[in-house]
Amino acid sequence: MTGRAGYHVTRRAGIIGGGIGGLATAIMLQQAGWTVRVFERAPALGGSGTALGMWPASLRALDALGLGGDVRALGARQRHGTFLRPDGSRIARLDVSAIARRTGDSVHLISRPALLGLLAGAVAPGTVSFDSPVTDLAAYRTGFDVVVAADGVFSRTRTAIFGTDSGARYVGATAWRGTVDGATDTVSETWGRGQRFGVTPREDGRTNWYATALAPPGGRSPEGEVAALRARFGDWHAGVRQVLSRLRPAEVLRHDLYQLARPLPGYLDGNVVLIGDAAHAMTPDLGRGAGEALVDAVTLGHCLADATSIAAGLAEYDNRRRRPTQRLVRLSHRVGRIAQARRFTPLRDAAVRVALTFGPPT
Repeated sequence: MTGRAGYHVTRRAGIIGGGIGGLATAIMLQQAGWTVRVFERAPALGGSGTALGMWPASLRALDALGLGGDVRALGARQRHGTFLRPDGSRIARLDVSAIARRTGDSVHLISRPALLGLLAGAVAPGTVSFDSPVTDLAAYRTGFDVVVAADGVFSRTRTAIFGTDSGARYVGATAWRGTVDGATDTVSETWGRGQRFGVTPREDGRTNWYATALAPPGGRSPEGEVAALRARFGDWHAGVRQVLSRLRPAEVLRHDLYQLARPLPGYLDGNVVLIGDAAHAMTPDLGRGAGEALVDAVTLGHCLADATSIAAGLAEYDNRRRRPTQRLVRLSHRVGRIAQARRFTPLRDAAVRVALTFGPPT
């Protein structure tokens, strides 16, 4: 069979991982006429997760997938953003309207389960095989024209290609997240010494929250995570206390934060290509991880459609995405270190206020 770009292939793709990046890649390739199989080791779509920020580039990627309008309609539009101190005084305000003026689009917040549901609904029936871990990468290399590794921050595919020293490392901070009853139009992040607390709206009329703190890896709170959170943040301003008062233990998730130990020398090896966290796992400090996985998926689809060969298409994807995403990894880590500072917090706050006077990032 001759591909749209003119090269002779069967156009069969195997995708390892049925999360955001894997499902988006499946949609993109199926739109181009590829036969796609997605192999997900979990028994079902992820049903937990809090709000994800869809920045303008992410929304354009969703437009290419035919889902941009759905996300804009379903998601909560971010109209402002505020950085606060624990006493409630303001450090700085994020002018979200400036993003719309620059890009023609705003930031929309949508929960991970809702986004996964939209993506899953757009792939052809029977595409995703659950309870299907990939244990023999070599068999997939020969069985498919392209193998897309979308298997997350602890990617086994990445380790098989680049070795154990390509893995993820703990960045020194743990995170809690969840949702509580009641709507909010607040988008705020409160910065203390070595810890933060964020609040955002969610598309279903509930409130999304998250918290981070410097801590040893693998820690758990003997008294329970709700009690630990109230002990840490219970004397912060009223907005934080209101969320803490509505916490339910079953809805509190805790996980340590990781990023890649070192930048990868490339995002491909033969006909195997890495996307999303498998390629460039970053801390959540820019709110860009999920969105960049979407951009990866759409870019990969375009590159394969436009190239004269699969090898050329994969090389072009690597050329377009590796340097920008690795810059984001570094920037996100730097922002996290600044936000989680234990000392010189007045200087930190002043620096952030000055930086945001020149407008928000796009």
